[in-house]
Amino acid sequence: MKFETRLIHGSHTIDPATGALSIPVCQTSTFAQGSVDHFGKYDYARSGNPTREALEEAIAGLEGGTHAFAFGSGMAAISSTLLLFQPGDHLVVCEDVYGGAFRVLTRLFGRWGLTVTFVDATSLDAIEAAIRPETKAIYLETPSNPLLKITDLAGAAELARTRGLLTLVDNTFMTPYLQRPLDLGCDIVLHSGTKFLNGHSDVVCGFAVTKDRELASQLAFIQNGFGAILGPQDCWLTLRGLKTLKIRMEECQSSAIRIANWLTTRSRVKKVYYPGLADHPGFATHNRQSAGPGAVLSFELTSYELTKSLLEGVELAAFAVSLGGVESILSYPAKMSHAAMPPEERASRGISDTLVRLSVGLEAPEDLIADLGRFLVD
Repeated sequence: MKFETRLIHGSHTIDPATGALSIPVCQTSTFAQGSVDHFGKYDYARSGNPTREALEEAIAGLEGGTHAFAFGSGMAAISSTLLLFQPGDHLVVCEDVYGGAFRVLTRLFGRWGLTVTFVDATSLDAIEAAIRPETKAIYLETPSNPLLKITDLAGAAELARTRGLLTLVDNTFMTPYLQRPLDLGCDIVLHSGTKFLNGHSDVVCGFAVTKDRELASQLAFIQNGFGAILGPQDCWLTLRGLKTLKIRMEECQSSAIRIANWLTTRSRVKKVYYPGLADHPGFATHNRQSAGPGAVLSFELTSYELTKSLLEGVELAAFAVSLGGVESILSYPAKMSHAAMPPEERASRGISDTLVRLSVGLEAPEDLIADLGRFLVD
């Protein structure tokens, strides 16, 4: 089946007990058992829930994996996955990683004894140079947040494989509709499902996906033991949102391409970061490994005053944390997604105080351009 068909019919499309076309919300904490010697498939909802299982099977199938694990947030998915490692282990991480991941790596897992080297992951040579004897994994985002940097996933995965390392990839911006890292040789895909997968700004959730049996067994143990699971109501909402993923991504991406090209013509915009622009670094690499540039772009303005005015004055794009909803969302990385990163670290990565990130929604692109245009008059 094609991707859009699998979105609708890929997993648990009809409830076998009732024939319902919508998977029931199993709002229960525990399940009755009929035998002391043989428990049923479900016993306690932290360990398994039919609604969560339906969502996990759907996500695994879309990513080309065999097992997916649903967590209470994107950071819960990331943090739980990092529990695969031990004190003394070392990770190589893309330098402009999401601020929440930077925070948990440096301020929580750092205290615990996990060490990290941040590198410009657009260079495979830089990744290789950072590998140590105690290195266990490479952690990547591509396109990265918020500068949309591109990493050669197949190249990084091959490098990791030759060194006996795991490759972890945050695929939130692309979704499995546009990019499938497991197919490129990566080991674990991570998502903030809060974003495009759910798509309606009404659920906080996260996922880890793999097709490796041993990794799946370890992640299942961590999910059950650590307990940062996604509740059944949020699982149901995410299943509902997932059905329109293709159509939402296509429409939002189409508008993002148009807006990005328009922004390049504005004299008050210093730079536009978007892998759909031919002059974007990594444009060719991104086209090889992805089916489109996505719906998120960033742009740098000529002054802080203009930045503040635009963020506080736009009417159609919400000035808010997050991305990937049906509504457009303007974010300010310096004080939102990357607020946890010290100013000097942000500056060294090019995350300036005049950088704005735009997640393009389903509004008419002409209306969004007109709204932004009030502040970007030449």
